[in-house]
Amino acid sequence: MRASFSRWGLPEPPGEPPSLPLSLSVAAWLINRAFVPVLPVTTRFVAIAESASAEECAAFARRLEPEGPWALLAMGDGSARRGTAAPGYDDPRALPYDEAVERALATADLDALRGLDPALSAELMAAGRAPWQVLAAAAAGGEWRATVEYSGAPYGVAYFVASWERQR
Repeated sequence: MRASFSRWGLPEPPGEPPSLPLSLSVAAWLINRAFVPVLPVTTRFVAIAESASAEECAAFARRLEPEGPWALLAMGDGSARRGTAAPGYDDPRALPYDEAVERALATADLDALRGLDPALSAELMAAGRAPWQVLAAAAAGGEWRATVEYSGAPYGVAYFVASWERQR
């Protein structure tokens, strides 16, 4: 597997191992432990700003333009305001927001993901909104079988693990 990435768009210093933001480091760790390629593959690690608009997320997805078979690992947290011990303290809007995200991920509801409100997402400290909107744009034009493998909010932060597989 060949990976390409850089430190925030700048070339890596010679002789130093590549560095990634935390979310992409976790993604690389997951890929290296869960993915055994049959053929040589190239991986690209890219990040989008948490504040990107839905239109910017769609444009970002179009720039990915994979050739041939592809996989996308979209990483981002749900709300961080689920209870008094949560990083953002308690917000009664957090649970309904996370339940809507979970439903959208469980059913591959692209419209629901595209429709996530950036302002509400920011207020709820939901860092996954932009990656999920990139996912929705990248998955357009396909039919998907979706499953949610995990949904929980330890420490007041919502996390989801979902997988989508394109249907023929």
